[in-house]
Amino acid sequence: MPLDSEEFYRIQKLPPYVFAVTNEMKARMRAAQLDVVDFGMGNPDGATPRVIVSKMAEAARNPKNHRYSMSRGLPNLRLEICRRYERNYGVKLDPETEAISTIGAKDALAHLLFAVIGPGDAVVSPNPAYPIHQYGVIMAEGHACLLPMPTPAEFLNRLEDLYRTSSRTPKMILISFPHNPTTQCVDLDFHKAILALAAKHGTMVVHDFAYADICFDGYKAPSILQVEGAKEYAVEIFSMSKSYNMAGWRVGFCLGNAKMIRALARIKSYLDYGIFQPLQIAAIIALRDCEEETKKICAVYQKRRDVLIEGLHRAGWHVERPKGSMFVWAPIPERFKNLGSLEFSKLLLEKALTAVAPGIGFGPLGEGYVRFALIENSHRTRQAMRNVKRFLNA
Repeated sequence: MPLDSEEFYRIQKLPPYVFAVTNEMKARMRAAQLDVVDFGMGNPDGATPRVIVSKMAEAARNPKNHRYSMSRGLPNLRLEICRRYERNYGVKLDPETEAISTIGAKDALAHLLFAVIGPGDAVVSPNPAYPIHQYGVIMAEGHACLLPMPTPAEFLNRLEDLYRTSSRTPKMILISFPHNPTTQCVDLDFHKAILALAAKHGTMVVHDFAYADICFDGYKAPSILQVEGAKEYAVEIFSMSKSYNMAGWRVGFCLGNAKMIRALARIKSYLDYGIFQPLQIAAIIALRDCEEETKKICAVYQKRRDVLIEGLHRAGWHVERPKGSMFVWAPIPERFKNLGSLEFSKLLLEKALTAVAPGIGFGPLGEGYVRFALIENSHRTRQAMRNVKRFLNA
């Protein structure tokens, strides 16, 4: 039987990548010398702080750092992330048993799911959601249970109903706030309610905290580990990608429940030898000395948010101002709603030279929205908003 006669087992579970449609269209337009302003992918454009780069370069020149590293991460790196949690959240963590470094947040989440989820285990998460939150579960043979999240409070209500009515008790609750793509934010009481359900039913909780430091207008996102007793049920995934402009460096962490950390460490011991050691050494410096840089990076995103929102409002496109994340989640203008998010995104690209992410790419309940990533500077953002205004008012 020829290899192309059937799809591979896990690959057939993954749908075609919706974003590929707009990405290919954008590439064709740029090849035709059209000036597309790209808000599509949440890929930070800012430079990593110079002191971090310098430390990495210095460490890379040392041949001792060219060997395999530790899959759990250097002891000093785990120590520094624990110190940061104590400084910023008042949370005490044991760097030996309650912290592990990972090759970015995606690695942490995907391998954690492989470690702790079995065939048919239900994992509840909000919809729409970052794709790995759904498909990481599916690849791990779990059952992805997607609950609508018009608001965090409504998600909680639906979760409580699920526990009351479902014959399959959730094995895990997987959440992320500030939320990608909807930008919704929560307070500590929300996390307390989640953990109360977890304690009552013996459910694991995973909080993807990728946008921990990207918060605006005085809002500070809480860590789920701030809740008393959280470490009995929960882990939190923290990434250096957005906080420190280190997306390409792939440095993340999983922190909290020792049993879950131990399972992740065991899986990783079979799958990788850890992050390139000079990157880990530089990440130690980032965590130790670059807290002010995270504030500057956040200020850049806030300015871009304001320019984008003001431009959309001038164009007659009324969108809420998010309190966190590096995104703006925009309902499709009324007269274009019948197109759906993919066709509207293609139209916006063609007519306004503005690339966005279609909401359907984040799950069925993302339909009716598009997502702007705050990755273009203020000048380019104003240029795009002028194009959008001309398109909408034509």
